[in-house]
Amino acid sequence: MGEYRMQEAIQEFLAGSRIQGDMHAMQITDIWEALMGKLIADYTDRIHIIGDKLFIYTGVAPLRHELIFQRDTIRKRVNEAMGQVIIQEVIIQ
Repeated sequence: MGEYRMQEAIQEFLAGSRIQGDMHAMQITDIWEALMGKLIADYTDRIHIIGDKLFIYTGVAPLRHELIFQRDTIRKRVNEAMGQVIIQEVIIQ
């Protein structure tokens, strides 16, 4: 059995679990206002990640339509802020 550093073991565990998506969603939620502005952040109900998909939930129809048009920009901003490619698709609900 090979030797692991604690950080490597944790990263390997997270890579194989759903916890990593939840951790990324929390990180994105923390920087959401800086990425998208106060108005959008105020009306975003929830952010969730499943696999490489970012789900953004809002109950405001005009905002939902605006976010649909900005999906590619959102994906690029989030990946840039996270320092790695995490999100391949943005889904607005």
